[in-house]
Amino acid sequence: MKTQKNILIAFILNISFSIFELIGGIFTNSISIMSDAVHDFGDALSIGISLVLEKISKKKPDEKYTYGYARYSVLGALITTIVLTVGSIFVILGGINRILNPETINYNGMIIFAIFGVVINFLAAYFTRDGDSINQKAVNLHMLEDVLGWVVVLIGSILMKFTDISLIDSIMSIGIAIFILVNAFKNLKEILDLFLEKTPKNVSIEEIKKHLLEIKEIIDVHHIHVWSMDEINNYSTMHIVTEDKNIKELKNKIREEMNELGISHTTIEIEDKNDNCDEKECEIKVNSEGHNHKLH
Repeated sequence: MKTQKNILIAFILNISFSIFELIGGIFTNSISIMSDAVHDFGDALSIGISLVLEKISKKKPDEKYTYGYARYSVLGALITTIVLTVGSIFVILGGINRILNPETINYNGMIIFAIFGVVINFLAAYFTRDGDSINQKAVNLHMLEDVLGWVVVLIGSILMKFTDISLIDSIMSIGIAIFILVNAFKNLKEILDLFLEKTPKNVSIEEIKKHLLEIKEIIDVHHIHVWSMDEINNYSTMHIVTEDKNIKELKNKIREEMNELGISHTTIEIEDKNDNCDEKECEIKVNSEGHNHKLH
């Protein structure tokens, strides 16, 4: 609920400031301010979409979504990041066009709007700082980038006031857009890793094996799969080889160990040491004692 409230505050601040910013860009004839206004409109739209998807992501699992709706939050982050990327490309093109076709800029007006820009976007960044969903992280990243962008615009407008070099405005807009693009691509990689079900970056398969094999009842563990739904909730499946008859107690030990390793939900298949695992990922090796031993 707190995440949704934070994103809503960011949305209200962003859409309100976008309108104010557009008026300011027209008044000052600044390409960096007008470009950022378009960028912020896109941000506000994507934040609004993120807000709806964040709410959906909190729904409990059902027959249609047996793992729950957590991926909707990731979808919100994906949409936000794509909008940010496309907006940045348009800003770069606008900056290049202004370099080729320079115009007179109202530096004093830029300074005033830049001060407002720093304050408003700082407040938006402050309200979205808490929360651990990748969706809110994407929103907060945008807010922090906007703060930095307006700090650069403020410094640049002061420099232009004293040097009368209008080219600085275009260079600033391109520099800010490139910085945003680089961070957007980093965020996009994290999102794609989730959709492609890559092993979470804070999880080591070798560490899982090491910790589980320290449980005396376990002969071997293999066919381990770990993935995340939303960069918060990690899931795993595995095959456990054991001769222990108290399966319930053993599973409890495994799940406790997995919880400590950051895995919130674990599905366990129990095998006898003489069983043949049919999965292709599992290789069977006959040890010196003549027993079947599973390896991953």
